[in-house]
Amino acid sequence: MRFAVFSDLHANLEATEAVMADAHARDCTHYVCLGDLVGYNANPHECVEIVRNLDCPVVKGNHDEQACLNESSRGFNELAEQAITWTREHITEADKEWLSELRMTRQVRDFTIVHATLDTPNEWGYVFNNLDAVASFTYQHTPVCFFGHTHVAGAFVRDDGVKRVKTEQLPIEPGKKYFINTGSVGQPRDGDPRAAYCIYDTEMNIVEQRRVRYDMPKTQRKIIDAGLPRLLADRLELGR
Repeated sequence: MRFAVFSDLHANLEATEAVMADAHARDCTHYVCLGDLVGYNANPHECVEIVRNLDCPVVKGNHDEQACLNESSRGFNELAEQAITWTREHITEADKEWLSELRMTRQVRDFTIVHATLDTPNEWGYVFNNLDAVASFTYQHTPVCFFGHTHVAGAFVRDDGVKRVKTEQLPIEPGKKYFINTGSVGQPRDGDPRAAYCIYDTEMNIVEQRRVRYDMPKTQRKIIDAGLPRLLADRLELGR
């Protein structure tokens, strides 16, 4: 099986479609979504619809959660708050119902998926370094777990200790645990503006990091035309 594992679409339709096309071209047989389908960009309903139609395992992200509320229940920054307020007005009640029913964690075959952390998935903590990863490894009962939330692609490996590694071609070795961030489809923040996702080949036991170009100017025009903050458009080309 070849799983396309993707996260943080953030209503970026052009990036999402490019990732779906790339995954299809690389013979992915299954799809898995790690949440945050909405927020920041201008096509939240369309991105929800794409993922719903895949009928694949999905977990809830913090922007998905906030989009279903009448007002934010915890502190988003100003950009995120403006975008999520706009998003609530541009998704359907059916979208909200579907997003609200998503689970926080799931096991897919022999790996786990979560948006943020395994120790407290509903508190939306960030995993940026080895120390952050330790807490999630404590709650990880499968060899591999995929997560998102930080928009920064990479992986943490626990063997004798915990170390951070890159994921261009990451072999999954027996006896080790892997906590793998797929990066973001719709708003990467690792300095590479291309859409990010992973392919997990369960027969070859390899995780491959993919980066995909998409029609960014079109996405940027949509953000501006929608009346969303221009900084959300500008940051896409910086990958920050």
